[in-house]
Amino acid sequence: MLDRTVYDKVFEKSFTIPVRVVYWDGSEKQYGPSDTPEITIKFNTKVAISDLLKHATLTLGEAYMDRKIEIEGSLQKLITSAYQMSDSFMSSINLKRFVPKFSHTKEGNKKEIQEHYDIGNDFYKMWLDDTMTYSCAYFRTPDDTLEQAQWNKVHHILNKLNSKPGETFLDIGCGWGTMMLTAAKEYGLKATGVTLSQEQFDFVNNRIKEEGLEDQMTVILEDYRDLDQKFDHIVSVGMFEHVGKENLGGYFEKIKELLVPNGTALIHGITGQHYGLGVDPWLVKYIFPGGYIPDLKENIGHIMDAKLQLDDIEPLRRHYQKTVEIWYDNFNKVRDQVKDMYGDRFVRMWDLYLQGCAASFESGNIDVIQFLITNGPSGSALPMTREYMTDADRKTSN
Repeated sequence: MLDRTVYDKVFEKSFTIPVRVVYWDGSEKQYGPSDTPEITIKFNTKVAISDLLKHATLTLGEAYMDRKIEIEGSLQKLITSAYQMSDSFMSSINLKRFVPKFSHTKEGNKKEIQEHYDIGNDFYKMWLDDTMTYSCAYFRTPDDTLEQAQWNKVHHILNKLNSKPGETFLDIGCGWGTMMLTAAKEYGLKATGVTLSQEQFDFVNNRIKEEGLEDQMTVILEDYRDLDQKFDHIVSVGMFEHVGKENLGGYFEKIKELLVPNGTALIHGITGQHYGLGVDPWLVKYIFPGGYIPDLKENIGHIMDAKLQLDDIEPLRRHYQKTVEIWYDNFNKVRDQVKDMYGDRFVRMWDLYLQGCAASFESGNIDVIQFLITNGPSGSALPMTREYMTDADRKTSN
């Protein structure tokens, strides 16, 4: 009976939509509005209250992965609803007392990145688009396909830099190389990419050789902190979420160090537009070891501390929500193949991750923001107005 009482207290403030819960003993209760339930949460077995109170999202996430809990209806809709309630199990600090700690040493960072990205290129090829881009797309029109939107994003970022052919370009955390390949082939830049993922390094190296771009491009398998060159332009997409709270200042200081005077950098990453914990134990345990989401004030403070200056800030929350929703649809189409390769628990883990991510963006719990910054007085190497960005976007739109 005590267990039911505790669950009542946890769930009674957790939903903005009507949710029916079927408990392990067969009893039922509805939470949220009194309308017809839109979602049903079914407990196949009791989930320990002691674990729930230690950290609700980790406990419930693992219970879902292990089929101790089943969800009837949209998991994204359920999590969005929970995020919208400030005292829900998704938001309450009182239910997030355990937070994993990470050292973020160079060796530790390498291990953390490889745990996520070295699952295998074949896995990501199954549900990403042909650009193999694993970050927020940019939908210029509602009808853009995911691939079109990813190309839009690549050009949108490169256009913001206002680069000139022959200038040098660095992509920190270069992924599978789409950005740097485009910078070299279409913008005439001498491009360098750096990654800690062996799978990504091998993939990009092969692309460079296949296209005969060895004189114009190079990819390096090492920690970005070990670089000692100077570049006219730097891009870093989806990177600062991995460096850890204690290393954010050093991350922006390194960008300052790597930029030539008045050089420009476009930093694109997941950022909170409210004060929050920045870490979710389920996410860092199963998806992004060592991950930390800084809020907007943190990032701007570090940019100022590094004596860099802001040129432009652009939020892309709705773009990332749509991106992840398309990823989830793609993933759902191949879930049986993924299950054969990795097992049912892995499928449910990624199912929860992708739908939970979409919900987090939909609710405004997290955002993704592009910071355009200059190593010198703002706009030194840029036109007077931001119209140059949209003009260039129109020209490079496929």
